[in-house]
Amino acid sequence: MNGENQIQKAYESILGHDFEKAIEWFEKAIAQDPSNADYHYKLSITYARGNKLAKAVEHASIAVQLAGDNETYAYHLQMLHARELVEEARKHLNPEAAHSERAIFLLKEAITLDPLAIGAYLILGEAFALRGDYTRAYQAAMDAVRLEPHHELANQQAALYKGKLTSK
Repeated sequence: MNGENQIQKAYESILGHDFEKAIEWFEKAIAQDPSNADYHYKLSITYARGNKLAKAVEHASIAVQLAGDNETYAYHLQMLHARELVEEARKHLNPEAAHSERAIFLLKEAITLDPLAIGAYLILGEAFALRGDYTRAYQAAMDAVRLEPHHELANQQAALYKGKLTSK
């Protein structure tokens, strides 16, 4: 017996914006067919949407292990790893921690994994600004603006950092 009925119910739950119920249905599908990489992948996406990153990575990793040649699964796992790096970098950016170097390293790694992660560019700009390096802060903000020209925060940061540069 496979889990297709449970998958259908999971999608119905998603359409009803009940992501917790969708997770339950995906888990039931996996219980029916634990070696189905697609089920793990779909569950991972649902966990990621709910900001349950550790569980998302867990199931994405299983999907990749089960179907290692699937580029979609591998790409999804790579994007999740980028999100993990961004989250870890945020922890290093509180003013008391003074670990901006570590945050910058993590954010650059995240951008390497996901060059479209606008949040990583914005936080990278903040990290450079905390160090007083407004040239690099401005560059990071402008990278975000190039990705999304109408992104309000990116434009605000770019203007702020440009202002800091011209006032030096």
